[in-house]
Amino acid sequence: YADRFGRRAALTLSVTLMACGSLVIAATPSYETIGLGAPLLLVLARLVQGISVGGEYSTSATYLSEVATPGKRGYYSSFQYVTLVAGQLTALGVQILLLLVLTNDQMESWGWRIPFVIGAIGAIIVMWLRRGMDETESYKNSSGGESRGTIKALLQHPKECLLVVGLTLGGTVAFYTYTTYLQKYMVATAGISKPTAAWINFFALLVFLFLQPLAGALSDRIGRRWLLLTFGIAGTVLTVPIMTLLGGTQNPFLAFALMLGGLVIVTGYTSINAIVKAELFPTNIRALGVGLPYALTVAIFGGSSEYVALWLKQAGMESAFFWYVSGCVLISLLVYVRMRETSKDSRIEA
Repeated sequence: YADRFGRRAALTLSVTLMACGSLVIAATPSYETIGLGAPLLLVLARLVQGISVGGEYSTSATYLSEVATPGKRGYYSSFQYVTLVAGQLTALGVQILLLLVLTNDQMESWGWRIPFVIGAIGAIIVMWLRRGMDETESYKNSSGGESRGTIKALLQHPKECLLVVGLTLGGTVAFYTYTTYLQKYMVATAGISKPTAAWINFFALLVFLFLQPLAGALSDRIGRRWLLLTFGIAGTVLTVPIMTLLGGTQNPFLAFALMLGGLVIVTGYTSINAIVKAELFPTNIRALGVGLPYALTVAIFGGSSEYVALWLKQAGMESAFFWYVSGCVLISLLVYVRMRETSKDSRIEA
């Protein structure tokens, strides 16, 4: 859609879908009221939100890469994860506040709907703001006609598609491990209380947020590949020690330091992965090229990380998950070693 009808139109559509999905979740009656209709509505709303998120990543990555001036594309594109992490921080802030003011019964009865109301309101505001965005010059000046945004045109770039898969594999598993699973890991394995774990996550993610533009700007100076190599080497070598130490401590300061250490490593991927992928593809299939192989990889590997971790924990092999994460990062490291420096061979028009 972004390649055929424009980046602005696709960004407006994605946030509209998110607003609709959040509103449906917030307003869905309980199971006691409408029976099986309740879980069916929730699944439908989550599917709509999934479509929204899937389209949002590739389109925003493409938009940011195309509006940025040459020499600052790493810096500007890094703000995609700044806003992503800001959303996680907002969600954590709401969670912490609700835990402070509501009882467990109130939370399970109606309190869980509050974040979705907030999300829907935020999405509606963003939807209104995006209507005034300018379309990128790269898109307006691009050719391609009927080949815009087609699978047939994308299949003419098989090497780039496989490269996106390889780039994403280790990064998405590490990102989900350190930003989503770690809070549950602290509570279930380390024995840290839920409120304390939430605060640790909040402050670690806050630092992580500010690291993104710094790393993005650094990539404009030294190249994207060096940051990816740093992430690949550190992620392969240090994931097992970090997770092992974290699982054995109840000291909140040590837990914070370990989580932050993992997030510093992941920054080598998160800060620049969007621009690296965008620089691989021509304008007429850039959003599709960034989005489709990335989405498949995230769905298969990133989205399943928590389930793999919990399954191995139930099987009594929790430490095997640490090696699984390291192995995924190692696969990506092999890709980083062989890839070209995309900032010097970019397909984004100056």
